[in-house]
Amino acid sequence: MSGSQAQDSACSLEKPSKDVVVTETKPKKRICCACPDTKKLRDECIVKHGESACTKWIEAHLLCLRSEGFKV
Repeated sequence: MSGSQAQDSACSLEKPSKDVVVTETKPKKRICCACPDTKKLRDECIVKHGESACTKWIEAHLLCLRSEGFKV
């Protein structure tokens, strides 16, 4: 097999290689250690006022976790 034939088969768009790596943003921390500030505010609010009264802090924490690469 010549070099151009090997290159053509390696670059084929019809059948993707099994070695293809999808680059996604992976979290650099464990979820328990990410976003400590929003986690603290969320937890304190839930303890004092109940979960239903703290949707603002819960959403803020989820947004922070998503920005860190977590899928929540």
